[in-house]
Amino acid sequence: MKIILLTFAFSLVLTFSIVAQGLKIGDQAPGFTLKNVDGSMTSLSDYNSEKGVVVIFTCNHCPYAIAYEDRIIELNNKYAPMGYPVVAINPNDPAVQPQDSYELMQARSKEKGFTFPYLFDEGQKVYPTYGATRTPHVYLLQNSGDTFKVAYIGTIDDNYQEADKVEQKYLENAIRSLMNGSSPDPAETKAIGCSIKVKKN
Repeated sequence: MKIILLTFAFSLVLTFSIVAQGLKIGDQAPGFTLKNVDGSMTSLSDYNSEKGVVVIFTCNHCPYAIAYEDRIIELNNKYAPMGYPVVAINPNDPAVQPQDSYELMQARSKEKGFTFPYLFDEGQKVYPTYGATRTPHVYLLQNSGDTFKVAYIGTIDDNYQEADKVEQKYLENAIRSLMNGSSPDPAETKAIGCSIKVKKN
């Protein structure tokens, strides 16, 4: 009995450790099925025919996320036709941050004219499996045939405040690297944004 309990406890610690560390470059991306602002359910597997997917954990209220909205729309409009569509996921608990409720997600999507799915991570089950900590936090996934592998993690570019003064377009460069058959360099950057809002027990 003690051996069984110790084995179970070790398994829980190992699982927590993996989740806490988050995904690394080359890891298989966990699948998900989440509610879109149009009421439909969207899954990662819906994109199996694409070359890759740009998963961005973002939200309504964060000034960093707001600053990047137009750039995210532009990225999707430019690269979705090339096989790299954007999928945005709101990881915040609306009980902690009411501005990130599903209803206000719908309103924000309509107001900004989002051209990509904007999904609600209800119950906050998806973002921990990726290891996202900020909004926005980017995970560029590459379709490897039978699964999606992580190719880039981090921020969108090097200047959230002024789009016209960006010098390093990290995400766009990573996408173009994949399109050219090479690995992104850098493959990781530091995500800059607001912390994900989680209800305290």
